[in-house]
Order: sequence, then C-alpha cells, then structure tokens
Amino acid sequence: MDKRAAPSEPIVDYDIHKVLKALPHRYPLLLVDRVKRLDPMERIHAVKAVSMNEEFFQGHFPGAPIMPGVLQIEALAQSAGILGMESLGLTGSDKIVLFMGIENAKFRAPVTPGCLLDLEVELTQSRRAVYKFSGKASVEGKVTCQADFTAMIADPPES
Repeated sequence: MDKRAAPSEPIVDYDIHKVLKALPHRYPLLLVDRVKRLDPMERIHAVKAVSMNEEFFQGHFPGAPIMPGVLQIEALAQSAGILGMESLGLTGSDKIVLFMGIENAKFRAPVTPGCLLDLEVELTQSRRAVYKFSGKASVEGKVTCQADFTAMIADPPES
C-alpha cells in the first residue's frame, strides 16, 4: 500500500454504516459489525457480534452451535479489506478486495452464539496491489483462530 495515501491519525468509532461503505458484502455474509480502531497502513481491530440468529448455526451444528472456522477467517479477511480500503482512500469506490491465499491457519477454540469475536489484523507486507496480512480472532482474550493471508485490491468482475 502506498504510504503517501494513508491518513496519519488512527480511526476510531467506525460503525456499521462505515463498514457497509468499505465492503461490498451484505447479509448473510457480512461478518464485521464495527471497527474499534484502525491504524492506516498498520493494523485494525474489528468486532463481530456472534448471534444465535446467524444462518450457519442451523446446520453447524444443531444442538451444539459453533461458528465455522472458515467464517472466522473470512471475518479476518473482511477486516483486512477495511484496513486496505481506508488506508488507500478507496472507501466508497467501486474497488474490491479479493482473497488470494491462506497460510498457517490454526483453529484454537470454538466460537458460540453470544460471543463478541475480536478480529485483529496486521499488514505485514505490500507490493504493488498485493498485500499480506497476519490475523487472529479471539473471544475475551482467548485466541479462537489465526492465519496469514494474501489479498489484492482490484476492479469488480464484469457482470
């Protein structure tokens, strides 16, 4: 990411309306509810309120609901998308962030309804339009999953 494009001050109190401007995702796949803090070109701390009303709990698993690990990683990737869009001043544009790869994914603890899932992502490398991130999800300080991933900012696919 071009450091010249980044605002120098941290961004706080980033509500759902701003999340919707930064990401193209919508229900049922929007997995970020708000951002607690965003340090442009560095890191983001976002939150997902995990509710029993989530569609995936109907089948994962009836009687013992657990948030799928792949959705935790998707929530981390969406958080990274917000970090990228805000850092580059692209929020509200037609650009999108595309997930390119996952490495070192580890699942440490289950996430159940009623949890506040903290999503912490750090930018670790940038080259042209490709960015590497390291992320961890946690509940009350206990890590539930972690992964390194790669993404790129691109134009949306043509319809």
